[in-house]
Amino acid sequence: MFELMGEKIDARPELRIKRTRTHCMVACQNKGPILVVYPEGVWYQCADETALERIVVEHLEGGREVSDLIFHRLAEGDTCRLENQHV
Repeated sequence: MFELMGEKIDARPELRIKRTRTHCMVACQNKGPILVVYPEGVWYQCADETALERIVVEHLEGGREVSDLIFHRLAEGDTCRLENQHV
């Protein structure tokens, strides 16, 4: 899926997208592969090429989240913000 994602991005030079491979994203209860879109913080379960194509076309190109593939969304409290830290 990582290579296929690269092909889909390369075929769309107008998209300003970077991809990276990571190790465990603490999403063990979900079957991978997992695709996360930032800055939105939307986590997709990307099980096959059809799902990947929908994410690329609908979200990355069209700006619309693919709600039926989302299994997590970053929300307030999921990340530690500097202004909330006590040193």
